[in-house]
Amino acid sequence: MKVCLVTGEFPPMEGGVGDYTKELATAMAAQGAKVCVLTSREARGAEFPSFKVFPVVERWGWRSWGEVVKLIGRERPDVLHIQYQAAAYKMHPAINLLPWRLKLLRSRPLVITTFHDLRVPYLFPKAGILREWVITLMGLGCDAVIVTNVEDLLKLRRRFESCRLLSPPPIHHIPIGSNIKPTPPSGYNRDAWRARWGVAKEDILLCHFGFLNQTKGVEALVKALYWLVEAGYPVKLLMVGGETGSSDPTNLEYARKIKALIEDLGLEERVKWTGYTSPEEVSANLMASDICVLPYRDGVSLRRGSLHAALIHGLPVISTYPRVPIKELEDGENIKLVPPDSPESIAQAVIELSNKPELRQRLGDGARKLSALFGWEGIAEETLKLYRELA
Repeated sequence: MKVCLVTGEFPPMEGGVGDYTKELATAMAAQGAKVCVLTSREARGAEFPSFKVFPVVERWGWRSWGEVVKLIGRERPDVLHIQYQAAAYKMHPAINLLPWRLKLLRSRPLVITTFHDLRVPYLFPKAGILREWVITLMGLGCDAVIVTNVEDLLKLRRRFESCRLLSPPPIHHIPIGSNIKPTPPSGYNRDAWRARWGVAKEDILLCHFGFLNQTKGVEALVKALYWLVEAGYPVKLLMVGGETGSSDPTNLEYARKIKALIEDLGLEERVKWTGYTSPEEVSANLMASDICVLPYRDGVSLRRGSLHAALIHGLPVISTYPRVPIKELEDGENIKLVPPDSPESIAQAVIELSNKPELRQRLGDGARKLSALFGWEGIAEETLKLYRELA
């Protein structure tokens, strides 16, 4: 089976969708698929032994269609699989209409889209409901659609049901896995690694992982840190990973807002920033932490790569109640849930976990056990099975 994965971002670009695509391509190639990746020119420079990368798209506008058609003619894939997140394609709607453009080909591959989220592209001022329609139209132009979480499954199903003019394709739920494996650098020592960040053995080290954007709720985390410091707790915060990523320019303004809040509250010495580092250093920083806090404003979701990274590292995680029930997440067993936008609730959860080492241990063990359900081998196997069924 020959597969072409299309993605707006790919390593060495910073971004979760790019990392996901790399892991999926590697796992599918290990299972015998012939895989290539079509992506942005910014991804030039990296080479992967098990699959080919074509970093040829300068801009993801209407002209990018030509690059896709050209690659299909040259590589003759059985499946063209689009990895969709609006920001990765600079919010341009050309990618949304690509499945319909490919229907004009005399001989075309199966076209599948994985919606990593349902964020709408930019069309024009006051486009309103048209922007949501462009997402729906993209799905309707495919042979099948994949979503990574239950929330998006329900939402997309409702959108398809509301469209009576076109026959909707099947929707499949295939989760994501962690892009970061628990593999710290050789010779890793936890106490020494904490010391490099100025964290003593008795300190409570909180961590946050992932790019900063409006959905992450980092304001609540910073205010909770201030509350804990004022209450006399020896707590510090490690912001793990790059701040803004390569795709979404709105992240820059949000990062400035968070840094201004940290300065206003006098927390500069309490908050450490790792910046974008190797996966091994990310792993070491997570392993050096005591508690991971991911206070998503829109609720915890299994589409979040940052959550999967914390789970696979066996970290006790504090996050926010999901918008729809997620059967895999059990409050008090593999995660600690609090209301969104509630610094006081975060602070109280940190105090509870700090005072109850047995609860921290239970949450960490539960997190590691849960992460085993989301391995890349299984994700690739399920994806290839879908390809074969459609073929």
